[in-house]
Amino acid sequence: MPNPKGSPENLEPGQRKGEEPMTTTISFRATESMKEEVKAQDDPPQFCRDAIQEALDKQKRK
Repeated sequence: MPNPKGSPENLEPGQRKGEEPMTTTISFRATESMKEEVKAQDDPPQFCRDAIQEALDKQKRK
């Protein structure tokens, strides 16, 4: 029977992918088809962060 509390590796903090700590969340509405397309990505959270950052960078250049 597997350990219900998980393995010791699961207890270690995850590695950050950026320079700033990710300490907050953003919630927004989307269509069901958008949700499915995002969930189909290899790393959905990073895909969303990259898309938002790209849009913010594009807006700054204007």
